[in-house]
Amino acid sequence: MNALETTGLGMRHRRTWALRDCSVAVPAGRVAALVGPNGAGKTTLLRLTVGLLTPTTGQVRVFGRPVRESGERMAFVAQNKPLYPGFRVSEMLRFGRGLNPRRWDDAAARRRLAELGIPLDRRVGRLSGGQRTQVALTVALAKRPDLLVLDEPLADLDPLARDDVTRGLMGAVAETGLTVLLSSHVVSELEGVCDWLVVVNGGRVQVSGDIDDLMARHSLLTGPSDTAGALAARLPTVSRGGTGRQATLLVRDAAPPPDPRWSARPVTLEEMVLAYLRAPDAAALPRPALSPAP
Repeated sequence: MNALETTGLGMRHRRTWALRDCSVAVPAGRVAALVGPNGAGKTTLLRLTVGLLTPTTGQVRVFGRPVRESGERMAFVAQNKPLYPGFRVSEMLRFGRGLNPRRWDDAAARRRLAELGIPLDRRVGRLSGGQRTQVALTVALAKRPDLLVLDEPLADLDPLARDDVTRGLMGAVAETGLTVLLSSHVVSELEGVCDWLVVVNGGRVQVSGDIDDLMARHSLLTGPSDTAGALAARLPTVSRGGTGRQATLLVRDAAPPPDPRWSARPVTLEEMVLAYLRAPDAAALPRPALSPAP
């Protein structure tokens, strides 16, 4: 089953489309990265996913049900980590329990904070940035969601705090099997963390699929510049670059080039993502197979 499905999803603010014709599926149990430049529509898509915005067009389904029926199965942590700075950590837990009485796991939340060394009597405003992120994540996880949605969870954290938060998130995924959708514009943060990729650019979905499969379907070709144009015309080329006499082509679903002057190698995740972001008109991969309406 898909944890998240959007079909023909669009969001318009007056005359401007923040998101348009977005059809994407994220299978249950995956850790999905939502990647794109600032202003691409990532936050809009996340807010539509959790029901904070009403779409102009299309629909969202969570585990096969309309988003309005799925609130208890989702948890959302916004980029600004909306915690009350004057509350003690224990008061944040009590506040979370009051909002989510049916599924709240207070014991798990307290155990997680104890393992992280975050005192329950400390006021939120006196915590470090990494600690505040961990508290926000703990409150979200204590809801026992089936889908956890995170908007730029690692933004503004130092490298050590990023590592701590990432480890905590992956531990929660391993323990509970929940589905995670997290946004980021820093691709290096996602390597080894996510196994599903959605690239949004200019309010549209360019790429969506299993990361290993996507990388296997792309390759980087290197060869003489004077033959690059002809080769690019014959291959499904995503982007073209290079300097001087040497050119590079990032291609999809292509056999090894017949010209021995050209060599091919696998792409990295960052190379693939950046190639699409630099070519917003590049043909998107096939649309996902969506489940029938219940």
